[in-house]
Amino acid sequence: MNPITERDIRGSFVNCSKGEARRLGLPRDLARTPWPDLDFLGWRDPGAPERAYLVAERDGGLVGVSLRPAQDVRRSFTKSTLCSVCVTQHPGTGVALFAAPRVGAAGRQGNTVGVYMCSDLACSLYVRGRRQAEPGERFESLTVEDRVARAVANLDAFLDRVLDDTLAGAPL
Repeated sequence: MNPITERDIRGSFVNCSKGEARRLGLPRDLARTPWPDLDFLGWRDPGAPERAYLVAERDGGLVGVSLRPAQDVRRSFTKSTLCSVCVTQHPGTGVALFAAPRVGAAGRQGNTVGVYMCSDLACSLYVRGRRQAEPGERFESLTVEDRVARAVANLDAFLDRVLDDTLAGAPL
């Protein structure tokens, strides 16, 4: 991902108001972000942990999406879960359900799209082996490049659903 500025980030949001985009909490240490290792910038709002955001490069521009993590009802479970974007296996609460309002009329009607993602939104770092989800590496025969391509395709599919306001009321 190419480096982006605070202005770029705030101007990229498609599923919240301009006022909400102006007020959202940006990631801490934006200047130290490892841009070459990222396929998208994802973070939890430092001042409001019940809010999360992601910004991705798409079709020559940026698309920012406001997310709401679901209440963590699986805290007592010990099983592992998979992120549906990067397909990283996490123990316990390492994966969270995030809901994003759809754009346009569908979003104004309250329609959302959900995705199970790494709860820290660091999918790009897990795919590249810069972070480890659990002790011991899960064997996967795909190359890093193929895992990156898969994660980008999965994220694009999620963003397609957020950006499509014609699906109001359609089953997922």
